[in-house]
Order: sequence, then C-alpha cells, then structure tokens
Amino acid sequence: MFRRKPRTPIDVTRLSSLIAAGVEIAGDIRITDGLRIDGQVEGNVLCGDAAHGLLVLSEKGTIIGSAKVYDAVINGTIRGDLEVEHYLELQAGARITGNIRYRQLQMECGAMVDGTLESLADGTGPHAIPVSNVVTLPRAQALAAGDHDIGG
Repeated sequence: MFRRKPRTPIDVTRLSSLIAAGVEIAGDIRITDGLRIDGQVEGNVLCGDAAHGLLVLSEKGTIIGSAKVYDAVINGTIRGDLEVEHYLELQAGARITGNIRYRQLQMECGAMVDGTLESLADGTGPHAIPVSNVVTLPRAQALAAGDHDIGG
C-alpha cells in the first residue's frame, strides 16, 4: 500500500566542499569530487570528463550559469543549462530555467523546469522534450477533468 521512497544511487560521501548560505561567488568553479551549494554562484559549475563530480544544490542555493557534472541533486534554482552525465535528481524545490541533458532522471512532484529535457539514456542519440512550467498535480487533475480555463 505504501511504497518506500527509492534510494538515490548517488554516494553523498563524495561531498568535499561547501559554499555556505550567504556566500556569493562570481566565476567558474571546477570540481572533481563533490560540492554542496547553499549560497549563490554566478558562473559555471563544471567537472572534467574523467571526474565523477557531484553537485548538490540545496533549496537555498542558486546558480546563475550552466552546470555540467557527473551526478546532481537539485533542490534550488538554476538559471542556465544543466548537463548530468550519470544521475540527476530534481527534488520538489528545484526551479530550472534552461535546458537539461541527463542520462537518468528522478523528478519529484513540485519541481519546475522551463526548457527542454533531453535524454541521453538509450545511446541512439538525444531525444528532446520541450517543457514549460511543469504541470503540478492540482492543475493536471483540472486538465484531466476537462477544465481548460484554469490559467498557468
């Protein structure tokens, strides 16, 4: 009857750095291990091709720029594109304005994306799906009931 929340296949023990709440960084950041952002970054967050960099963006965290990492858990705001080579978890507080490329995706109800979702999972090339303000459950129920005059 009640399902247990599936475990994330991300090893959070890889977190080695923190940008705390109240800290603002201007410029690109390159990671090889794990980075948790509770503050604000105005720049790109990148990891090398051979690195298995983990990005954790808390509900207080903001990135104004692009991010390209191996694994990511997002619960904050990104204004830019996001590319995740392995596993992406969008938690309920995630707010992304930009295109997302991912191999595996877990998206909780309440997460919002204004851009495209592009799957890289099957190895036959990307498949883009345009998404704009992902529909939340109450709006989806109203649409299913035929009420098409509910505003966005």
